[in-house]
Amino acid sequence: MKENQFGKKGWTPNRIGNLIGKTYVITGTTSGTGFEATKILLSKGAKVVMLNRNTKKAENTITTLKEELGTSIDVSNIQMDLAEQASVKKAASTVLKTVLQIDALICNAAIAQVPKQKLTVDGFESQMGTNHFGNFALQALLFQLIEKSKGRIVTVGSMGYNMGIKTIQFDDINWDKNYSPNGVYSQSKLAQIMCVYELQDRLKEAGKTDVKVYACHPGASRTSLIKTSGSLMTRFVWQLMKLSPLVQSAEKGAYPQLMCATELNLDQRGFYGPTKRMNTVGPVGAHPLKPHAKDKAVIEKFWELSEKETGIKWNI
Repeated sequence: MKENQFGKKGWTPNRIGNLIGKTYVITGTTSGTGFEATKILLSKGAKVVMLNRNTKKAENTITTLKEELGTSIDVSNIQMDLAEQASVKKAASTVLKTVLQIDALICNAAIAQVPKQKLTVDGFESQMGTNHFGNFALQALLFQLIEKSKGRIVTVGSMGYNMGIKTIQFDDINWDKNYSPNGVYSQSKLAQIMCVYELQDRLKEAGKTDVKVYACHPGASRTSLIKTSGSLMTRFVWQLMKLSPLVQSAEKGAYPQLMCATELNLDQRGFYGPTKRMNTVGPVGAHPLKPHAKDKAVIEKFWELSEKETGIKWNI
């Protein structure tokens, strides 16, 4: 195992300097790692634009943040449901009209372990539709502003990318035949991670190296992800797991995305997250990514499929 470039303790938010004048757009910030990342960025003086499905929860989050950090923080919310392409388009359009720059778009929101196959309004399997197609569209629609800002795109993946089939199931993208909550979650996370490295290649080819794109994951963190969409049994097992040393705080789970959003001269080819106990906890840094997540032939085919399904062509 290669030594952690940030030393024995790994990367921590102490490395973040003053962020006054910087703007971060983050999805899924009403709890868990998204909330913790928002809090840390605001505490360093950044402006944060939150994208959340539930407006009431977002308003409560803003109240909580102001109680903790003071009323002068610059934080706002734009309503967006990643599961609906129309909602993603509407939110992106609002961002483009109201936000002057994006130093980093942090794609943190996700759903997991949906017990039975469910389709989104656009006809996508729900986990794939939310975690992959929703984020794919959002990134493409905001790309012009990110490029203008010489900003970054940070995709929060999961070690789950390595727990299902090691490729994209092109012949049954909605998993009509063999739906499994974990199998599809794994597939959606593999899809997200694959597109990070494909986007890097496409930007390099186009000579657009001002935009940096990163993949990371939170390890095993105490968040409400499973509680929100998992089955009763999955939720029960996860509640027990949360008490074990294999699970860390949501705040620590936020470190990888914060690092990818703020750390200077970070290698884009890395995959970032906790580096101990099968990458569930421990010091944050780069660690190996399995080769199937960078399978060029599969990725190119899948990128084309994603553009076709969302009807959004990347303007690179």
